[in-house]
Amino acid sequence: MTAGMSTASTLQTAARVRDGVKVYGTGHAAVTALAGLSVDFQRGEFTAIMGPSGSGKSTLLHCVAGLDELTSGSVFIGETELGLLKDRDLTLLRREKVGFIFQAFNLIPTLSAAENITLPLDIAGRKPDDAWYRTVVDTVGLGDRLTHRPTELSGGQQQRVAAARALVSRPEIIFADEPSGNLDSTSAGELLGFMEQAVKDLGQTIVMVTHDPVAASYADRIVFLADGEVVGELRDPTQDSVLDKMKQLGG
Repeated sequence: MTAGMSTASTLQTAARVRDGVKVYGTGHAAVTALAGLSVDFQRGEFTAIMGPSGSGKSTLLHCVAGLDELTSGSVFIGETELGLLKDRDLTLLRREKVGFIFQAFNLIPTLSAAENITLPLDIAGRKPDDAWYRTVVDTVGLGDRLTHRPTELSGGQQQRVAAARALVSRPEIIFADEPSGNLDSTSAGELLGFMEQAVKDLGQTIVMVTHDPVAASYADRIVFLADGEVVGELRDPTQDSVLDKMKQLGG
């Protein structure tokens, strides 16, 4: 029973870090970005990472996503330890199991919205699942804009195309780095509402770095960092509870 419960618990973890240390530079110039932190990210959950500037938020995200390497410690996506993978295998894992939404939309200007959404699958030589593609497009709410190129879309629409692109390959986990940072409040609300819906209705797993209490309030859970360590956690956050927690932590 205990073993079964343990296995079930592990299966619920989309990604995890154990004793993660990240040091940039050497000697007197060395800067410790992550100071031995451990954290889990659960499947089917929307987690926000918050903390003051220099707390290690983006470093943590990049290391868990396989875009950067820890100095010591371990990172797992599912049961795969990233540090043991060869470069080619790490590239394949990122392509097949991970989605990314960055502050810059990173859309290809010569491609339509539909072509941008399916680009990762096209690169991988895979065809989109038609039913899933329609579900994602409906969720994004851009069904009437699919033939438009990025320059014909608003910033909010472009970012929702980028979010749909991250979703369409059905990754195990999506990492978002300040995804609403370049958007006005209305567009940001649309994007964050879409991300929240993708978790609740589509079972997606999302980990998002943000400094914005409004953005963080869309998450199921917030992990707070300071000086490269986990210093707090908040479940079912509201904008007010996020602000209160940040005040307590001096963020």
